[in-house]
Amino acid sequence: MTVTAISEARAALDAAGQLPEAEIDLGAVALQLARVDQPEADWRAAARLLTAIAVEAVARAAAAPQADAGDPEARRKVLAALLQGHFGFGGDTQNYDDPARANLVRVLETKRGLPVALGLVWLHAAEAAGWEAHGVDFPGHFLLAIKGPHGPVVVDVFNDGRRLEAPDLRALVKRVEGEKAELRPGMLAPMGKRGVLLRLQNNIKLRRLQKHDVEGALACVDDMRRIAPENAMLWREAGLMNHRLERIGAALTALEHSLVLAPQAEGHLRIRGLVDELRHRLN
Repeated sequence: MTVTAISEARAALDAAGQLPEAEIDLGAVALQLARVDQPEADWRAAARLLTAIAVEAVARAAAAPQADAGDPEARRKVLAALLQGHFGFGGDTQNYDDPARANLVRVLETKRGLPVALGLVWLHAAEAAGWEAHGVDFPGHFLLAIKGPHGPVVVDVFNDGRRLEAPDLRALVKRVEGEKAELRPGMLAPMGKRGVLLRLQNNIKLRRLQKHDVEGALACVDDMRRIAPENAMLWREAGLMNHRLERIGAALTALEHSLVLAPQAEGHLRIRGLVDELRHRLN
């Protein structure tokens, strides 16, 4: 049963990898990633909760004319009341390093998650309401931006969905990178849906590597490649991990494909050297 469930989930991830960005269902794909990660978890119950969140988001949007007219701050307040207030989602500082905090099924069960996992739930609700929002790949701390006619409102979904202004963002980057750090251009660049999903899974990958579980980290990267098959860095990562595991053929295939996708990427000369070495070992 477990093997069948994982195969079904990975088939769904493969299908998502062929979709245009706009057609990706963030919640649905994240549930399949969670299903692979913990096959015993009740992903169907989690899917029902996602549906309930979407239904309630639609109802609350209809009941908030200022928010539905486009005011991003009003939209932030509606989403915070819905997700923090009504459903009880929030950040978890005590168990921050628990891999389950990046597994959407477990997050929906416990109502506690990492910033990117909570952000994914916010994005799901915003999309259901018909409101434009996107992830922000801020250093060390995923944020959300709700679009508005005069610029976006930036939201810290991990800390009660509060609004962040420039001084807050400056303080956050200093906390993450050190006192000498400052805000830089591009720090608030929008993330696409694939980017959000990859950041979610990257948390699981890193926690596996911290435990020296290269095999598990490679499995995670392989699933990331399913949803982002054109991402050269993922192919490179897979190649380097296979190399560490002495899987020479798999390493060579992955590294060669990474060079096809991004022939001039940073570090490409080192990768070309490794490819030549691996070819020599196979001969």
